[in-house]
Amino acid sequence: MVSAFNDTLGESIPAHTPHAVSVSLPTWQANVGYEEGQEWVVSKMQTGYPRRFFIHKSIQKLADGIIAAYGDPAADKALLLPTNACAMRCKDFIHRENPTVDQCQIRIVNLVPQPELAALRPIDEVLPHISAVLFPAELWPSAKAFWQHTGEGVQSRRAEFCQRAFDDKFLVDQSTVAPLAPKLAKGPRRYQRTLSVDFNGTNGCNGHATEQQPQVNGNGIQDLAQFVEERFGRNLNTRFAAQAKLAVRRRIAGSLTENSELPESLNAPVDTERQRNVPEFSIDDVYLYPCGMNAIFNAHRILMAARGPLKSVMYGFPYVDSLKVLEKFGPGALFYGHGDSNDLDDLERRLKAGERFLLLFCEFPGNPLLKSPDLQRIRTLADTYDFAVVIDETIGNFLNVNVLPYADIVVSSLTKIFSGDSNVMGGTLILNPRAPAASYAALKRVLATEYEDNQFEEDAVYLERNSRDFVARIARANANALAIVDVLRAACPSKVKQVYYPRDSPTRAFYDHCRLPNGGYGGLASATFHSVEDAALFYDHLETSKGPSLGTNFTLASPFVLLAHYGELEWAAQYGCEQALVRFSVGLEDSETLVKIFQEALAAVPER
Repeated sequence: MVSAFNDTLGESIPAHTPHAVSVSLPTWQANVGYEEGQEWVVSKMQTGYPRRFFIHKSIQKLADGIIAAYGDPAADKALLLPTNACAMRCKDFIHRENPTVDQCQIRIVNLVPQPELAALRPIDEVLPHISAVLFPAELWPSAKAFWQHTGEGVQSRRAEFCQRAFDDKFLVDQSTVAPLAPKLAKGPRRYQRTLSVDFNGTNGCNGHATEQQPQVNGNGIQDLAQFVEERFGRNLNTRFAAQAKLAVRRRIAGSLTENSELPESLNAPVDTERQRNVPEFSIDDVYLYPCGMNAIFNAHRILMAARGPLKSVMYGFPYVDSLKVLEKFGPGALFYGHGDSNDLDDLERRLKAGERFLLLFCEFPGNPLLKSPDLQRIRTLADTYDFAVVIDETIGNFLNVNVLPYADIVVSSLTKIFSGDSNVMGGTLILNPRAPAASYAALKRVLATEYEDNQFEEDAVYLERNSRDFVARIARANANALAIVDVLRAACPSKVKQVYYPRDSPTRAFYDHCRLPNGGYGGLASATFHSVEDAALFYDHLETSKGPSLGTNFTLASPFVLLAHYGELEWAAQYGCEQALVRFSVGLEDSETLVKIFQEALAAVPER
């Protein structure tokens, strides 16, 4: 039995997991308390949902250290990004949101390895580097919005990796680094020893080579190569990370489905069990990102770069940050929150009248109501009126459905069921080489210059290990979800108002059209209760893990609308997303045990 049940408020889910993706909010009132910033909840938060709720403590620690070294701790805050390009986008966004602020008050510090020490590192190891945007503390709301909506911020493992180098003064401000003097001799096979190093970016006192003793933290080092080996010798080996990324991309492409160790698994034939089934599609059309939101943000960004800035269409009730990306990082969005045929009728009228759009974004199926869009009709409109289609397949996942033939770009959060272990983040962007609207060739040209592989190497290693058995896990989650949905439907209408699941949705035909021969209906379901009080009773008595996120190997429940839309509950309700909704990500536990857990929670709800 797989279980991560944890009812300790604020503890990571799974418990005692330093890089956990979820956090325990075990009661309905705890969720309310978190949204309202109540001390009894906030003070107990050991971690949080990384993209929406919480900046990991390791990230905050490094940010504080960088502020102390390069800013004013009393007045500044910092946001950490993986590269200067990401930092530039962050800086531009903060200034755009606060145009009256002098741009000089928003600074970028790029921290890179000391060149002298970097030269001594084994060539196959990962070198730490990080960029920080420093700004007046009052601009934090804009910076946090950028972090939340774009997914550009660093992940916690990268922060810990860079923290060690920062503490040892291995990272320095790039603007202070001077070029190294030419090396006069080769060193040992793995290292080449530089001449004297004073760690201030110069060689010797007069810019000439000397043999003075290197200094780190004011202490002399007798053997610089030995110092590097001892301090950084346990760092990541790039070779293993590269293999892990290749395996992950092949799994996403559908050409690697076996559960085996690296590198043996990479020797499997590339064309076996292709799930995507699009001519000319290859692994070269699969791009990795640090998280799902970053894949969505970059899909929008590269489409604007390839096709020019145009308004977008959000079709169906969205994950909130997906809509914010379209609204805040371009000319805006036309929002169709119901995602039904009436919305497509209206869109078609607008298109016939001459309105033009950059893209239509939709989820397949949607979250949390699990409605499936009519991808055939959407694709026909896109081909007729020349706009791109971007589909988020996170909920359906590519072992259940094949949506690539209807998309120009498919995005997905690998943090969810692809990983399952709730201890690492990742995202992917997939191009359809047969899609006419976005111009595949134009997108490839943009990506050739704009794409940065910012998935941290250690995250890639964890993601690869976690995803080896994803085929079996998805099949089991599908089966368990069906059992739970049947329990909830049996309680309608006496205790449960409505159950949402792709199999039982009025849009099932649209889902089935894309469902693969061996595909199921996914591991996500939702139920709306007759009142908030009933929903709270059920939630408080449900003995599963309870917190944000989905796709975990263990069952995870969440009052989704309350958490995602607490400040806009009436707005969400007009699209069918009521406050009394509880969402379930069904895991891999024993089916009979799960059924009993849900039946006992339903017993606490009064009959209507």
